Amino acid sequence: MKTMKAVVVNAINEYSVDEVTLDSPQAGELLVKMKATGVCRSDLSVISGTIPMQTPVVIGHEGAGIVEEVGEGITQFEVGDHVVLSFVPFCGECNDCHNHRHNMCTAGSAAGGRMIDGTTRVRRGDEELQVMTLLGCMAEYVVCPSISAVKIAKDIPLDKAALVGCGVMTGVGAAINTAKVEPGSTVAVFGCGGIGLSIIQGARLAGAGQIIAVDLSDNKLEMATKFGATHLVNGGTEDAVAKVQELTGGGADYAFEAVGVPALMEQAYNAVRRAGTAVVVGVGKLTDSMQLNALMISLSGKTLKGSMYGDANPPVDFPKLLNLYQSGKLNLDDMVSTTYSIDEAKKAFDDMEDNVNARGVIIFD
Repeated sequence: MKTMKAVVVNAINEYSVDEVTLDSPQAGELLVKMKATGVCRSDLSVISGTIPMQTPVVIGHEGAGIVEEVGEGITQFEVGDHVVLSFVPFCGECNDCHNHRHNMCTAGSAAGGRMIDGTTRVRRGDEELQVMTLLGCMAEYVVCPSISAVKIAKDIPLDKAALVGCGVMTGVGAAINTAKVEPGSTVAVFGCGGIGLSIIQGARLAGAGQIIAVDLSDNKLEMATKFGATHLVNGGTEDAVAKVQELTGGGADYAFEAVGVPALMEQAYNAVRRAGTAVVVGVGKLTDSMQLNALMISLSGKTLKGSMYGDANPPVDFPKLLNLYQSGKLNLDDMVSTTYSIDEAKKAFDDMEDNVNARGVIIFD
């Protein structure tokens, strides 16, 4: 049993850094000493209740660390392995995995905030705690299913590798896997947080000829230029849809929504040309809806797609993205704007809401 610090959401908009205990891994599970955890808007969405989860719950779903113990029956990992965690498992046995939809794997779908076997490994005193997406990795250690971990090379900095576990995979994958952006095409990205900046990188890697970044924050727009944006639009001072249409001569070939706001989803859809593709990547509220003109859906011939986890196949895509990083083609260094200790979690979330970072990362000793 481990005693450790973890970020625990106790109720909507109430969270704290607490001392908790962590049981040893069971069969098919790993104990991972966390080295880095990205501070993602989805974590904030659990805090705010946008993503509903039973509380109290340990948050964190974007992380990397070092295997410290392996459970019974595990042969593909050993102590000392460096791993990136996936917030969706990949069992290889369900219908979705068999049909190459590993991002939709159902192995953990019935677990809620517990392990696949329905039990928990984390407690605060006598109180059982839930964990986010089989991980709860905003903590000094995590016990997770081995099918939620991908082994990586030991020479890759773990603070950079952690980002591949969610934000970078989600964004780059949305451009390359979901939309299949074509070389020379025009792209508009609505929202330039960690996901949006990663979409911009994915569009650049795919060879897009024009990449338009749209945001309300001049700070985020300035960041977007580092990652491949060719044009910047401040949606607070000008009509973003009209500007995208002007810059592209009628509409972008592809547009992405990366925030989770229905009005922005509608803007992304309206910003693409006839027969263009709009991709919703942001996570909206369960009670939210977006509106589309029923006549124009068919007459415009547009495609509206949702992108879950960038259509990821983690065992294949994580190493591929990290190879791109090591070859200098994927910029992860500038994605990590600020690092924090776990005791500075509130500061990290405040900075996220203030649009300070491309990505904030909690670092563990």
